[in-house]
Amino acid sequence: MNKPVISIGHFLILLVYFQLHTSQAAEFSAHGILDVRISQVDSLEKSYLASGQGKFALGDGLQLSVAQAGADLSITWDNGLSAHGVVNAYLKGTDDGEDSALGFTEAYFKYRTLPTASGYRLQTKAGIFYPEISLENDAFAWASKDTLNSSSLNTWIGEEIRVLGTEVKVTRLGRLNNDDYDLSLSATAFINNDPTGALLAWHGWTTSSRQTLWAEKRPFPWFPALGEGQTLEGQARESDPFLEIDHRAGYHVRGEWLLHGKGEFSAGYYNNRATPYKVVDGQYGWHTRFYHLGARWRFSKDITLVAQYLSGDTLMQSHLREDVVNNDYANAFVALTYKWQTLPWGEKSANKKHKSTIRFEDFSVTDNDNTWGDNNNEDGQALTLNHSYRMSKQWFLSAEFNLVDSHRPARSYTGKPIDLIEKQWQLAARYFF
Repeated sequence: MNKPVISIGHFLILLVYFQLHTSQAAEFSAHGILDVRISQVDSLEKSYLASGQGKFALGDGLQLSVAQAGADLSITWDNGLSAHGVVNAYLKGTDDGEDSALGFTEAYFKYRTLPTASGYRLQTKAGIFYPEISLENDAFAWASKDTLNSSSLNTWIGEEIRVLGTEVKVTRLGRLNNDDYDLSLSATAFINNDPTGALLAWHGWTTSSRQTLWAEKRPFPWFPALGEGQTLEGQARESDPFLEIDHRAGYHVRGEWLLHGKGEFSAGYYNNRATPYKVVDGQYGWHTRFYHLGARWRFSKDITLVAQYLSGDTLMQSHLREDVVNNDYANAFVALTYKWQTLPWGEKSANKKHKSTIRFEDFSVTDNDNTWGDNNNEDGQALTLNHSYRMSKQWFLSAEFNLVDSHRPARSYTGKPIDLIEKQWQLAARYFF
């Protein structure tokens, strides 16, 4: 089992080394987010972060927590090379939650060339990073600007999808070709993402702002197939999603059409190429693949629509190459954001302090195998209502309501309702720097 351990100190040492061994001038920058929340959760299930099958990061009741303290650090040299490190911290705020955690979520080098005479630009990236999938986690430290909780689609990306690899991206710039759009195509080869799919299978789709740290393990709920003498007796009780088990590289490809000032459309395909019958220390390879579609469109300077769709499958087998977990899954959301201002009649302002967002989601998991005591079927819908107020350039107040209505037969293993409606109210003070 191969998993490079990269600490904050190691990354800083690399930055110092590059700075001392290059004559190029460098520009340092540090940005980030502090997100403090009061949350009221109405659920009969434990939080999925505490090995339950609840859909939220916190358990039932009133909670005070630091939902995210993140820093995005970078150094940019004059030659087009830059180094980036993203650190996130999560502080324990409830008994039905998890211990405090601090670590890297991304650490990579990036190089971008100047455009050619024909308007083409090359960009390469190497290290630990998110594949380009999410259209909503566009703030510092992979936070979301428009909502407190990410969609269930992107919550899963933040939990199980991270790669150690190299990305190459080619962009045709419209402004150098008398066009009002850019076209780009990227390809990534990666390792260290073989167990992806285990958490989705065993706790289903969830919604939060919690990202898995590099080298961090995540628990999943108990189910009968884990019992002594059962099919999954040898499975570890926590998933370690960022492992390399079979020494086979996976890949991700993505294309994008960006219309200047209006919107963007993208499509991509991810395949970790994991060997599904390989297992090391209780961690199995899960052959996980999916395609994703995304769109962002500005109807006006104040109204924006964001939509994403993801569909794929995952397979895990015994050493005899018999299917143990064979799931199809799908997820889609549509979010509409409106910026507005309260002013005396007839007055206008370019600075809109209010922002309201509504998001609808639909998700499912289809279990295609016959493993006893491991029913992964799920379907459900989710609704998010968010209102944010900008108090100053850096301070925001946000109020959010989340509702998840899900059907999940595996909850019956612990005596919980198969059909469950869970609600969450959140009030947050967020500081971006």
